[in-house]
Order: sequence, then C-alpha cells, then structure tokens
Amino acid sequence: MTLTRSWSRLTPAGKIVVPLLAIVVALTVALLLGMVTGIVPAITGAVLDTLEANVGIVRFVVAILAVLLFTIPTAFIVGYLELKAIAFMNLRLGPNRVGPWGTLAAAFHGFKILAKEDFTPTGADVPVFTLAPAVVFLAPVLAFLVLPFAPGLFGQDMNIALLYFFAMGGLGVVGLMMAGWSSFNKYSLLGALRAAAQIISYEIPLTLSVVGLILLAGTLSLNQIVLNQQGSFLDWYVWQQPLGFAIFFIAATAEGNRTPFDLTEADSEIVAGFATEYSGMRFGFFYFAEYVNVFLLSALTVVLYFGGWLAPIDIGAVLHQVGLTFDPALDPGSLGLGLLLGILIVPPLAIVALALPFWAFRSGLPFWKALVVGFLLFNVIAAGATLLWAVASFEVVEGLLWFMAKTYVFVAILVWMRATLPRVRIDQLMGFAWKWLLPAALVNLFVTALALIVIDAVKG
Repeated sequence: MTLTRSWSRLTPAGKIVVPLLAIVVALTVALLLGMVTGIVPAITGAVLDTLEANVGIVRFVVAILAVLLFTIPTAFIVGYLELKAIAFMNLRLGPNRVGPWGTLAAAFHGFKILAKEDFTPTGADVPVFTLAPAVVFLAPVLAFLVLPFAPGLFGQDMNIALLYFFAMGGLGVVGLMMAGWSSFNKYSLLGALRAAAQIISYEIPLTLSVVGLILLAGTLSLNQIVLNQQGSFLDWYVWQQPLGFAIFFIAATAEGNRTPFDLTEADSEIVAGFATEYSGMRFGFFYFAEYVNVFLLSALTVVLYFGGWLAPIDIGAVLHQVGLTFDPALDPGSLGLGLLLGILIVPPLAIVALALPFWAFRSGLPFWKALVVGFLLFNVIAAGATLLWAVASFEVVEGLLWFMAKTYVFVAILVWMRATLPRVRIDQLMGFAWKWLLPAALVNLFVTALALIVIDAVKG
C-alpha cells in the first residue's frame, strides 16, 4: 500500500524517471557481477564472433538505423528552409521567435502535429488506412540505402543500385492509392488517382532520361557513376547529358510533388487530395516523406550529373603540380602528456583571452557575461578548426561536405521554385509529360547511342 501511494504521488516525469533509474541500477549490478564471475567477457567474445560472422546483416541493420536517424533532421532542415527562404523572397521575416532566428520552428511544427488527435473516419478500412502513411514514408527511406554520400559511406553498393532506387521510389504510388481508397471519401480517391497518374506519367521520362547516362557510364552502380566523374567539374555528366539532365530535373520535380507540379493535393479543387481524411501524426508522415523526397531527389541529381561527393577541382593535385605538399594527418597519441596538458590549460586561457576585449570595451558588461561570450566564441573557433582538420585529414569528411553542399543547392532551387512559380492545370501537367518530356527523352537516348557508335567506329 505504501508503494502504491508513493507511486500515485509521483509526477508524470517522475513515473518515467524512477523506472529508468531502477533499470540502470539493475543493469549496473548485473554488469559488475558478470565481470567478477567472468560471464561478461565470455558473452562479449561470443557476441563479437557472431557479429564478425554476419558482417553483411550488421551493416544492413546499421545502415537502416542511420538512414532513419538521418531523415528526421533532414525533414526539419528542409522545412525550416522553406519557411525562412520563402518568407525572405516575399519580403517577410518568417519564423523568428522559437529558437535563434526561428531555427526550432520546424521542429515545433512536428511536435504540434504529433500532439494533435489521430482520428480514423467511420467507414475507413482501418489496417490499410493506418499502413498507407508508413508505406509512403518508407519508400524514400529504402531508396537512401544505395545513395553514396562519400567514399565508402553508403548502405549498399549494388550493381543495379539505380534500378533499385527507381523501384523503391515507385512504392510511394502504392501508399498514395492505399490512402485514397481506404479513406472512404470520394475526394480522397480522386486525389489518389490523380497523384498516381502524375507519378506514373513522369516516372517514364524520369527513367528514360538516365538511360543515355547509363550508356556512357556502363553501369547501374551509383558509386561507380560517381567514380567515373573523377577529375574536375568538366568531367561531370551534366556536360555530356545536358538534355538528359533537364528532363530528369523536371520529371524529378513532378515525382517529388513540388511546385509547379504539386497537384496531388490541390486544395482548391480536391480539398487535400489523398490526405483529406488524415490527421495527427499520420497526416504528418505524408509531408515528412515529401520533405525527405526533396533531399533525396536533389541528392540523386548530384550523384548522376554533378560528381556526387567529388570536389569541382582536385586541390591536392593542383598543389602537387606546383610543388606544394601538405600532410595534415595528426596522431594524438604521439603527443602524450603534452596533449593532456593542452586540453587542461589552453581552453581556459583562450576563453579568458576572448572574453577580455568584450569586458574591457563594453562598459557595464559583467565579467561573467564576457566569459560566456568568450566560451561561445572559443567553441565556434574550436569546432571550425576541428572541421578543417577533419576535412584535410579524412577523405570521407571532405566528400560528405561537398555532397551536402551540392545537394542543398538543389534543395534551395526547389524551394525557390515553390516561392516563384504558379501551379499548372492537370491537363497541362499530363500533356507536358507525354507530348514533350517523353519524346525528348527518347531523342536524347537515340542521339547518345548514335554518338557512342560513331565514336567506337572512329576509334576502331
């Protein structure tokens, strides 16, 4: 009875913290007992042997977890970029209250959707209605597995990676149809049919636009396609396939349901389309998937046509040609006691040195506030120096930075288009795909094939 009374008096936070503390204590005691009795080393050895024998499965699980964790901040960053960039283009301030410069606005929009009531309409097919948002969201997540972010930084390098990417992207159509059909709403069904017609129509020129590039690359591996573009920016496939790139980018914009092709939820005509009956987090998953798709399609554009993680100019080769070499690799273990003393002495001295000018030249500023400013500046400088060292020392870090920079250029272009272009009509949307993009993609394919035949004949 005493335990029951004590438990009932706890706050909601206390009811979470107390069981967690009990679990931590129990695990700590079990770990100590296991180390004393020798059980833990034996179990650890067995676990390591099992993981070593199943490296492929372990890599797949780690890749899935990494992708799922990566999609969350990606969606929030793209959402914040839309809020802030479109406001700037419309001469507005945009979000500026929640977090520094409104940086937490997108995150709190996500929490707002999470807190809303999750309602299932009467007459809906509940299992299909519930699974539809998950299918729509998992389609881009599965496509991420073959996307190479940097040298060696990818989930799986398959020789049919590009085919797999398009196959996973097409699963989104299934989710949209599930959502529209299971909602027991005519507007939802019409919206789903229109979304499916749009995506299937633009899937054809999207796929055909890269066939010319595949002929040039001789592979479907996204990793190998990036490696084929090594050298300088003049070796990128965008210069060899300009028409293919134009077709691909337009079709990808329609595939991602972006302006001016965002007719899958044209509210002035069909309310909210396939998502009319959705609320709460199930509704949020649709737009979460759309923001992830924006990044994903931009990243694929970079991989196929703009050299992926490769720098526009090989700076190392240029420095080597002029006789300058630089080896930035540093072995912290070689510094020994000096490294430990540096960690203990340098940061406090640097913080005080950075704080002194603010305290001396800002009358009335307390010294402790100057120390806070110095601490923040020191962290910015230290983070920047660490990043520069990592870029210079590790190829994977440099590649990841180049990949992200290029990708967010295209994300910004898609946001710019949303702030600028009007929405087209449905007949214009479908006509443009079948009457213009499809013939242009076929022309690009035939011209590329003919050019390769002529080049091979000349070489022979």
